[in-house]
Amino acid sequence: MGRTNDSVLREFVLTGLSAHPELQTVFFVLVLCMYLMILLGNGVLISVIICYSHLHTPMYFLLCNLSFLDICYTSSSVPLILDSFLTVRKRVSFSGCMVQMFLSFAMGATECVLLGMMALDRYVAICYPLRYPVIMRKGAYMPMAAGSWVAGIVDSVVQTSLALQLPFCADNVINHFVCDFLAILKLACADISINVISMAGSNLIVLVIPLLVISISYIFIVATILRIPSTEGKRKAFSTCSAHLTVVIVFFVTIFFMYAKPKSKSSAGTDNQDIIEALISLLYGVMTPMLNPLIYSLRNKDVKIAVRNMLGRKNFSDGI
Repeated sequence: MGRTNDSVLREFVLTGLSAHPELQTVFFVLVLCMYLMILLGNGVLISVIICYSHLHTPMYFLLCNLSFLDICYTSSSVPLILDSFLTVRKRVSFSGCMVQMFLSFAMGATECVLLGMMALDRYVAICYPLRYPVIMRKGAYMPMAAGSWVAGIVDSVVQTSLALQLPFCADNVINHFVCDFLAILKLACADISINVISMAGSNLIVLVIPLLVISISYIFIVATILRIPSTEGKRKAFSTCSAHLTVVIVFFVTIFFMYAKPKSKSSAGTDNQDIIEALISLLYGVMTPMLNPLIYSLRNKDVKIAVRNMLGRKNFSDGI
């Protein structure tokens, strides 16, 4: 147990879907197409928000951060996932695995906090519309976005630093596509109580608290919308936050489903469970970032018009 990581373990082996080679090609094409759609969709959304001045508002500034965050999150893991589909047993260096784990954890934690900040923005916009320009001024929404990034990065530094202190023995096989934090902790040949306690504190700060903020914000938002006398007024008020609410539901439902799924004890059940876990992992790591720009484009009138204008202008210039 006194051995160090350097003397015992220099690399990890990712199994991925090695037990199901017939699915590797299908998953490779599927994930690659999703990744390209993530880059395209979020890239277009960021470009639209930057190019059109009427979108230079707190809500779209936070949305721009969300899109950039989704690109960073998927780019920290998807290339490794794709490579694992092309290799029977993908080998990753210890340092490379830690870096990938740090980036993925930081981006995931940041997104949780950022969604909470976006809920506060919608709360102020619906409940205090006349004071919204004063409350959500540049000196308020920029620190909100920066604070989300800082919280996620600091949380990841703490968790990754604690993981680096653990000794890892002979078993270096990770039953995952990427260097998953929980999968790596299972390989440690030492007591991980401190890591578990730290993770519990992390979940409270970057998962539970933002979820409470979102829930409380929408309770007040719904109460305010119900007091609006006209049906048209209610529809317009709800449309301003429906896209964010949809993204929140997709994001948090996926997280809770991923960690609350039952564990199978039979060997046959274990094989099926590997496929299910693969699908859930893809849903969380790839599907959600792919859906975010689509949700905001379809459910937000301003973004929809701006995207049409940008695409129309591009087609016109191409014709010239």
